[in-house]
Amino acid sequence: VQLQASGGGLVQPGGSLRLSCAASRSTFSLANMAWYRQAPGKQRELVATIGSGGNTNYADSVKGRFTISRDNAKNTAYLQMNSLKPEDTAVYFCNLVLGSLHYWGQGTLVTVSS
Repeated sequence: VQLQASGGGLVQPGGSLRLSCAASRSTFSLANMAWYRQAPGKQRELVATIGSGGNTNYADSVKGRFTISRDNAKNTAYLQMNSLKPEDTAVYFCNLVLGSLHYWGQGTLVTVSS
């Protein structure tokens, strides 16, 4: 499975971005998806997850601001990020879990700065 993440960029504090993660396999609908991020000098952290059935979970730091979703017809997961803060600056990675197998996208950089 190949994952292609996109949508990162430079945004001012309080702004919004939507990240996309396109998967190359039709078994996408059976997979659990997640977004992680890694800020400079910090460990990678889990941001949000969405199960194959659509159930979602979020890190406390993004609850109420970020929304994870999926479109199985397009084999794509999304992360809508609103009310962005400078501390959200990081490289964001999408992750696909299918059974015991984990796949990672290449990462997309999000910079929140005025």
